[in-house]
Amino acid sequence: MRFGAAYYHEYQPGPRLEEDFELMAAAGFTVIRVGESVWSTWEPEPGAFDLDWLEPVLDAAHARGIGVILGTPTYAIPMWMKRLHPEVAGDSATGVPIPWGSRQEMDFTNPAYLFYAERIIRAVVGRFRDHPAIIGYQVDNEPGLRLLFNEGIFQRFVDELRHTYGDVETLNREWGLVYWSHRLSTWADLWRPDGNFQPQYDLAWRRFQARLVTEFIGWQAGIVREFAHDGQFVTTCISYDQVGVEDVDLSAQLDIASGNAYYEMQDALAHPSTDERSTGWIVKGTWALYQLADLMFSSKQAPFLITETNASSIGHSSLNFSPYDGQWRQAAWALVARGARMVEYWHWHTLHFGTETYWGGVLPHSQVPGRTYAELARLGAEFARAGERVARSVPDADVAVLYDSDSTFALSSQAPFSAPGQYLDPDSYRRIVSAFYRGAFDAGLQTRLVRPQQLFASRGGETSPEEFAATHPVLIVAAFFTAADDDLDWLTAYAAAGGHLVLGPRTAYADREGRARIDVKPSRLTGAAGVTYDEFANLENPVPVEGTEGAGGADGADGFAVAADAVAIDWIDGLTLDGATALAHYRHPHFGRWPAVTTNAFGSGRVTVVGTVPGQSLARSLAEWLVPEPLGAWGDLPETVTATSSTAPDGDRIHYLHNWSWTPAMVDVPFAVTDLLDDHSYGVGETIELGPWDVRIVASAFDRQETERR
Repeated sequence: MRFGAAYYHEYQPGPRLEEDFELMAAAGFTVIRVGESVWSTWEPEPGAFDLDWLEPVLDAAHARGIGVILGTPTYAIPMWMKRLHPEVAGDSATGVPIPWGSRQEMDFTNPAYLFYAERIIRAVVGRFRDHPAIIGYQVDNEPGLRLLFNEGIFQRFVDELRHTYGDVETLNREWGLVYWSHRLSTWADLWRPDGNFQPQYDLAWRRFQARLVTEFIGWQAGIVREFAHDGQFVTTCISYDQVGVEDVDLSAQLDIASGNAYYEMQDALAHPSTDERSTGWIVKGTWALYQLADLMFSSKQAPFLITETNASSIGHSSLNFSPYDGQWRQAAWALVARGARMVEYWHWHTLHFGTETYWGGVLPHSQVPGRTYAELARLGAEFARAGERVARSVPDADVAVLYDSDSTFALSSQAPFSAPGQYLDPDSYRRIVSAFYRGAFDAGLQTRLVRPQQLFASRGGETSPEEFAATHPVLIVAAFFTAADDDLDWLTAYAAAGGHLVLGPRTAYADREGRARIDVKPSRLTGAAGVTYDEFANLENPVPVEGTEGAGGADGADGFAVAADAVAIDWIDGLTLDGATALAHYRHPHFGRWPAVTTNAFGSGRVTVVGTVPGQSLARSLAEWLVPEPLGAWGDLPETVTATSSTAPDGDRIHYLHNWSWTPAMVDVPFAVTDLLDDHSYGVGETIELGPWDVRIVASAFDRQETERR
């Protein structure tokens, strides 16, 4: 386990290197990140390098056993480059350069930019490659911030289309360009993407932009690997909501996935929460924090690094949070529970100038250690005590949820919902998938997010449906919009092999071009699902949902109980039974004609269809029916308490008990455990007390019967 912060000695208003590192060492810091934001400091004039200023920082870190992640400064270019090479500016629209004064304003495909970027990477990494403090490298920072519309990028896009489709007649047919007279007679007819409303074009453009970002990060990683020694990793800092990122493909270029974990604190971390959804780069809600961590794990289906997370306030002067005592520990251990093997705060000292002056660091503007420092020092001691044992374990999972970046792209231009002030909600995909994830979280289940690239042969995956059904008996597939025929056949085979396949709205509706499929929906899955539909509708207001009378005795429906306050939100598919059993229906004079949830035995497994975006209680009811006995269950927990777990190779399990409230809670111990932070042992039937906003980390010994059940 690594624990620390980004450290920018060059931003300090006065010299205090030794004082900073003494404080870091006292707080148990074991890692810092440096150097990624100051190209103009590394190279103040073109070709004139100033590289030695960082060495005292690395020396001080090494003297205290603190590892260093060295960043390449390629995301914030020096102003001399803009002055000498105005052509490196990125275009926010065709012929419209991005104004200067922020960061990432450049066209990262521009040859002049790439020349200077390679030169600075080689200079900085080459200078410090042999320094013993370096444990790894971060190339660039938060790539894919925006889509770029430069002429060179557009021409590369046209060339890619030409090589993919061969001729314009094929493109006309595949994109349906007969519509609105968009047929091309030559490649020169292809219009610029500004203002484009053709969804097939938009999907291709988004995929292309993500490939450019992946290529760029892979290019940087290749340069750094020429210098890196064995045992040093190469990564980048992913901001997972950026429009130009496909994180699975990008992370394949790296040794380990890393990213931002920014979240609201204070009452936003109360559980259970009542907020309908969480969107944007600052997640809101305990469930959303866990979902973000599970997304990071899914990038490589492996442990990951938190390269940035908030020490207190986030961003600009209007986003000020004063975390409650204990919330730093809670959030950090939650991230660790889901696979984080480094927690690094942004950043060490709160800046005294610049855009992020009020982005709270570990030290406040006064530079005097305060409550944040004290809380993190406590956390550093806990990581030192339990981190090595925790780091050997892998997060457990009760249910798998398919997460598809490609459908995110497609459902931004073919959004099924609107949003305040927007005709189309660009976050529609996450809006659907998060409803199911949150239901599982509220039901006490742990989720493994899985990706098409890791499952389906059409995307490069090598997992057989039979193998996956054996290891992941429940798979939720919501909003899987741009599915290939083979992908849908894989899902059918998964159910036939014994898996419980759960389908949600917009799944199996379009093909890989984002075109609506011709066959009855859900396409290629109607036989397995035992339902069909052709009609769908938006919901302006929630519609009550109740269990279907007599369904409890139907095949496979035992135990399905719908909460009294269950509702459907946002969307309804007009499901028609064709062999399936209706588990729930809408209490509405019009929508009541259609079932809300159906289930159908198929092969050795089952297919359940949810014809709506489930509200919080309905989603929880569904999850409790799908997995009535979660792994490592702690029985009936107080409603404010969550229990998650991870398992070590020897079978020992680590349990993370969180109380997300002001009210103390008591938890009955269902099996013998030992507290990893104070070595206290608890027997079966004893009680663990959790204070307000508290977390306890306990371990249970290997249980062969439980492991075999898993």
